Amino acid sequence: MSEAPADTRSEAASDGAIRVRRALISVSDKTGVADFAKGLAALGVEILSTGGTAGALREAGLEVTDVSEFTGQEEILGGRVKTLHPRLHAALLARRGDPEQMATLEREGIEPIELVCVNLYPFEATVAGHEVEPEVAIENIDIGGPTMIRAAAKNHEGVAVVVKPESYDAVLAEMEESGGEVSASTRHWLANEAFAQTARYDAAISRWFSTSYEDFPEHLTVAYEKVLDLAYGENPHQRAALYSEAGSRSHVLSRVSKLHGRAFSFNNVLDLDAARRLVGDFSEPACTIVKHNNPCGVAIGEDALDAYRKALACDPMSAFGGVIALNRPVGAPLAEELHKNFVEVLIAPRYEAGALDILQQKEAIRILNAEERRQPDPIERDAKQVLGGLLIQDRDGDPEPRELMEVVTSAQPSEEQWRDMLFAWTVVRQVRSNAIVIAKDGATLGIGAGQMSRVDSVRLAVEKCRDAREDEAGALLAGSAVASDAFFPFADGPRASIEAGATAVIQPGGSKRDAEVIEACNAAGVTMAFTKHRHFRH
Repeated sequence: MSEAPADTRSEAASDGAIRVRRALISVSDKTGVADFAKGLAALGVEILSTGGTAGALREAGLEVTDVSEFTGQEEILGGRVKTLHPRLHAALLARRGDPEQMATLEREGIEPIELVCVNLYPFEATVAGHEVEPEVAIENIDIGGPTMIRAAAKNHEGVAVVVKPESYDAVLAEMEESGGEVSASTRHWLANEAFAQTARYDAAISRWFSTSYEDFPEHLTVAYEKVLDLAYGENPHQRAALYSEAGSRSHVLSRVSKLHGRAFSFNNVLDLDAARRLVGDFSEPACTIVKHNNPCGVAIGEDALDAYRKALACDPMSAFGGVIALNRPVGAPLAEELHKNFVEVLIAPRYEAGALDILQQKEAIRILNAEERRQPDPIERDAKQVLGGLLIQDRDGDPEPRELMEVVTSAQPSEEQWRDMLFAWTVVRQVRSNAIVIAKDGATLGIGAGQMSRVDSVRLAVEKCRDAREDEAGALLAGSAVASDAFFPFADGPRASIEAGATAVIQPGGSKRDAEVIEACNAAGVTMAFTKHRHFRH
């Protein structure tokens, strides 16, 4: 550093813009940092830096002043202490409009720093594998970085703080256009980003520490990041946005590209989540049609077209304006079938030649391409908002395997009946309680959702089938399987499904009147299996 007298000027324009004369750069993620520093240097900005960042900038041909030279103190404790120094933080925290504080800088020979570019040790990435050694995690808790970020953000009246590589281009463009200045509005926005970043960082550390004590800690610190603004909420007069939990492995729109259509609404995303959860439970070609957060048709088939036709047949009236999820690519023949109906949202892993040309003839349909292959984190919790708080629970998990189920009737299920029962059981888990699903040959025939009485859900499921296929409902229901998300409290529910034609029942069991339910099935020669786990979905 030159021996010239300390320069404690902090130039400010009348509109609140500040001239950047000196920048401190210290980053863990070095993406784009060399180009950013080169842009600053071209504007006459002096660059201060630390350790590895200083080395990377020098390799890029930049002149860099070590922070240790600025502070007069070498790094100590193996690098644990290098930026925690009064001279450095005075250069960040001195209020530029306070003559006494600026006089202190001049008396101490401290030059002000007008820009801080810092990002933090990768703590979240380090602990993401869940098997990290505690000492490794601890060493990835950044101390100096958050301290510098917070100091600069607090004093954003005189300091610009940049914490994301995504911000480099915008900040540099503004400075190049203004001759090296950063506006007050930009500094305020950058400070907001900075405090959000340190809050997220501390939340991740707190979550990691809390797992050492209990699954549901006394203090739950969670950070969320906005994914996108939504067109509106549940109703047009409500504003809405989608947020994802910081550090989560995936979310409802991760690795999803929108190929066509209008902006998403709150209800679109909610129904899309339900559709993707359900179709993801099948390895065979499958289609799920969701309306108002309940499936109105689900099927597996020989291919995607077959699955769609079978799913649509369950309740074509309710499918109007629904959200459709497929786990196989959409070809032109399927696109032609989809084009015949009004579809709010369509999501599939790929679209084959000609399919998009057909589908894009309708302006409104939102066409999504899903490339997400990662499974949700198994330890991720399920949360539901209530007045003034959150209800937190374990996720419901996967459907129970057949080996854990118990056949409780005299009649034993055939392999065909097992297939229908397991299919219906997979679907009923994603239907709002009280939930009943009647299925046959890998397709839903009727779905009863959200009724206060379980027997009413059975009647609704039967009526849905009869309404959709008046002439053939009786033949279809004959030999069908019925699934209930919770136990039948009385024998009336199974009897109603048996009278409609069901010959197989699958339910959790556990009612005080299980014996009556079993007797009703035995009397009709119907087989029934207990899964021993219920799957309410409120």
